[in-house]
Amino acid sequence: MTMHDVGLVPFNTLSVSRAEAFALANTFDRPTLVLDVEKVGANYLLLKEGLGDAHIHYAVKANPAREVIAKLVSLGSHFDAASRGEIEMCLGLGARPETISFGNTIKRASDIAFAHAAGVTLFAVDSEEEMEKIAAHAPGASVYIRLIVENSAADWPLSRKFGCRPSMALRLLERAVELGLSPVGFSFHVGSQTRRSAMWAPVLDEVAEVWTAAHEAGHDLTMLNIGGGFPAFYGDVIEPTVIYGASVMRQVRERFGDVVVMAEPGRGMVADAGVIAAEVLLVSRKSDADLHRWVYLDIGKFSGLAETMDEAIRYQFVTPHDGGATGACVLAGPSCDSADVLYEKRPVELPLALRGGDRILIRNTGAYTTSYSSVGFNGFPPLDLVVI
Repeated sequence: MTMHDVGLVPFNTLSVSRAEAFALANTFDRPTLVLDVEKVGANYLLLKEGLGDAHIHYAVKANPAREVIAKLVSLGSHFDAASRGEIEMCLGLGARPETISFGNTIKRASDIAFAHAAGVTLFAVDSEEEMEKIAAHAPGASVYIRLIVENSAADWPLSRKFGCRPSMALRLLERAVELGLSPVGFSFHVGSQTRRSAMWAPVLDEVAEVWTAAHEAGHDLTMLNIGGGFPAFYGDVIEPTVIYGASVMRQVRERFGDVVVMAEPGRGMVADAGVIAAEVLLVSRKSDADLHRWVYLDIGKFSGLAETMDEAIRYQFVTPHDGGATGACVLAGPSCDSADVLYEKRPVELPLALRGGDRILIRNTGAYTTSYSSVGFNGFPPLDLVVI
């Protein structure tokens, strides 16, 4: 990464974040995420204030930058790890093994054994075979059953790949006991980008029914993992973090009482701490009759913007021409792949003065950008990272 101080630039700088100010004051030789680790810390403290006595397990996959993990370790955060690599990084940066949950329900047997040997005691599961792997390689471990939920009102529901139906969940609790494991509770995911806290109510009602059935079957469950879903700002109004967290916890306590609560925020912790500095490569039309322009950027789906898939996450853009007349644009990345198109269903409004060579900032991109960036598809370098 080459970075040059360029001083004043013709952007509206009246209201910019610290990361945006840094990006505006410098140029970069490839698309670069500027990440403000102090903002991550501030977000953690706000969420902690709202969630009260819940245990916050940061979802490492959202942004695995070492500086982020180190900052959160210093603040007392716990961690949700999806792989051996994430566990090793957290441990290497000072996290205690008892603060790490192995939250992926699809784990290699040798990775289960590694985590167990390292002192990790809490594992997610959603199938009988996975339960048997845990029993064989982490004997006596505590497990929680991930549930499929149907009532998500999130922008991006997550109800297919992970979790099991309630009837299977009860059988898995029985199987855990048979295998000498300690079944401690349930987990679920309300869906990524659940913008209003009131949207949690139907999902919590659904989970509460399974919780009650489990207790009636004789299982003394003590922990509820409410997963992620805490939103970031992408243009639609969201509630302030403290108010949102307190509302969620109030709803949880009304239904589940005095249980241990885990939360696994990712996006809500890091998204607004980052901004991507990119460049417009080309602005064109496919015909004189086109109602929209095509704006090609030096970053696309394969180099950090994978979350534009299905257009569930709609980023905001800052250009040197903001304030002037605008028109509809379809965005696209630089690769020779026809799938590398962003916002074709719902074009974005960008200034008519936009031209190739213009710099462009993509706001609130601290989550799931560097971690989704390819290692070099089509020979383009992966998204770079600067931590401030």
